Amino acid sequence: MIKIIFTSLLLVIIISTELIAQKKPNVLVILTDDQGYMDLGSYGATDLKTPHIDRLAETGVKFTQFYAAAPVCSPSRAALLTGKFNFNAGLFGNVAPPHRDPEGNSGLPTSEITMAELFKSNGYRTGLIGKWHLGHTPEKLPNGQGFDYFFGHQRGCIDNFSHFFYWSGPNLHDLYQNQQEIYRPGEFFGDLMVDEAKNFMDQESDQPFFMYWAINMPHYPYQGDPKWLEEYASLESPRKEYAAFVSTIDELVGEVYAHLKTIGELENTIIVYQSDHGHSVEERAFFGGGDSGPFSGAKFSMLEGGIRVPAIIRYPQKLPQNELRHQWANSIDWMPTLAALAGIDLPVRHQIDGKNLVPLLLNPQLPSPHQTMFWGTGQPENENHPWAVRKGPWKLIGNPTDPTGKLHFSKADKLYLVNLESDSTEVRNLAPQHPDKTNELYLLYKNWIETLKKEK
Repeated sequence: MIKIIFTSLLLVIIISTELIAQKKPNVLVILTDDQGYMDLGSYGATDLKTPHIDRLAETGVKFTQFYAAAPVCSPSRAALLTGKFNFNAGLFGNVAPPHRDPEGNSGLPTSEITMAELFKSNGYRTGLIGKWHLGHTPEKLPNGQGFDYFFGHQRGCIDNFSHFFYWSGPNLHDLYQNQQEIYRPGEFFGDLMVDEAKNFMDQESDQPFFMYWAINMPHYPYQGDPKWLEEYASLESPRKEYAAFVSTIDELVGEVYAHLKTIGELENTIIVYQSDHGHSVEERAFFGGGDSGPFSGAKFSMLEGGIRVPAIIRYPQKLPQNELRHQWANSIDWMPTLAALAGIDLPVRHQIDGKNLVPLLLNPQLPSPHQTMFWGTGQPENENHPWAVRKGPWKLIGNPTDPTGKLHFSKADKLYLVNLESDSTEVRNLAPQHPDKTNELYLLYKNWIETLKKEK
């Protein structure tokens, strides 16, 4: 009798273990907005506190050479969601607000396959909480691009209490649940996002979830929790306001992390964290506040400070913990990487630029899967548009700019060559000393653009 009971218990344990192993993982992609490379404790910041995000790094894998696919919001988001360089995904710059684009011509083309569409077609329920900024017509809004549920704002930024998009006018209220405009005046948008994220994760369903949490912070206006403003009172402005906003983000992330643990889904959830590009030095950001560490440049720039970002992936069930990866990677890689971890096959005829990072995550000795990377904003036909190409340690920047004013470029710097292994600060143009390498990378860029023009 005892033997029968023991055998039955053993079978229950084995079956339960197999069911857990067969259960599809949830996926949570967290994208912050305008966060500098060094603006986390785990990335070297000593003047601000981010214990919850740092915990993701301690229990996951942290990249030191991870790139946003563009140095500005809409193109970066398009690339993340499609696994393609933004030019290849058909989005060249920030999406114009509706009053400047009444026909809705701008935005992510509906012909592109988003991560939401990929996961939805493979049995996932999909949700977007936060910022969209990829189109305003119904077919280009989140519900038309693969998301079952959307809560947040459609445009590039909002005031976090009135939920208005304040720009040159007309100023528009911008808070939506799916395609219905809703009103929560006076309620902090960060708290609303956390509540919505929890509700989405709590839905009774036998489907796993894919949630894209596009946090609209620390993008201006800086509206961090008053307690953090008091905490950082000794810092100079605008670092004080910026740091308070980053620590506010950290608490929001901590709340969602704790909720995953409470509902028993933490260890079965793949968590990705990164910034969409470097910090802003725009007037509305008080000309700074963020920290790119040793790198030059900021948002809008193809210098490292504009495109190198903090990036972490946590999934202890299959991936190492508290490890670094120094190989270069890109936000376009999340689509194939997350698909591989979830056991999803990419559409055979759908060509993307991203690479599956799982082998690299499991084996730190492997090289980067990328031979080259491309960046571009503005119209490809315009010879003065900003662009960059990297091959190995060499990076060529076309029409370089530095919004911080630290570096200055002359007409002779129209092609600006750097070697990131010998100088990641990019303070010197090596093109005159290495004309062959300059020409090699320039031809790579030209071939990319010419191919793109033919496909258009």
